[in-house]
Amino acid sequence: MKADLKPYEAKMKKTLDVLSKDLAAIRAGRANPHVLDKITIDYYGTATPLNQVAAIASPDPRSLSIQPWDAKTLKLIEKAIQTSDLGINPQNDGKQIRLTFPPLTEDRRKELVKQVSKIGEDSKVALRNIRRDAIDKCKTATKKSEMTEDEQKDAEKKMQEMTDKYVKEIDGMTAKKSKELSEV
Repeated sequence: MKADLKPYEAKMKKTLDVLSKDLAAIRAGRANPHVLDKITIDYYGTATPLNQVAAIASPDPRSLSIQPWDAKTLKLIEKAIQTSDLGINPQNDGKQIRLTFPPLTEDRRKELVKQVSKIGEDSKVALRNIRRDAIDKCKTATKKSEMTEDEQKDAEKKMQEMTDKYVKEIDGMTAKKSKELSEV
């Protein structure tokens, strides 16, 4: 029996997808609608993502406008933005909410680069945990005589190669985002 590593590769791909979304949520000098992805409001008793109750647009590089489809949610959206870790005060004109992003200071850039590094490290830890689970499964299968020792060693080698490949991708993604933050 050969070890089936596809489920572990799928988990690793999912880890990269999560990393990609997390990096997109970090703003780099421009107003990016993805910074609002993690903000939810209590819409009729249900925690609802902001992009499902309002249209989000970027009229210029330093601002976002949020146009709710239901005018009653305006105050809820404003409160959710104020309580988030976004660090921006929303301006409510009664019909829409405007967010104006100030230019990044050098200290804030350094802080964001550290945040990118931490997110990247967390993703690498997730990959290593997936690798460990796969190797543990192979060792258990070998003990139960479901796979030979040679097959186990082969599976462990493939798992390590797969992990190395995804770690390189994570390094590339975090390096690109860090460079993007440094150049702004």
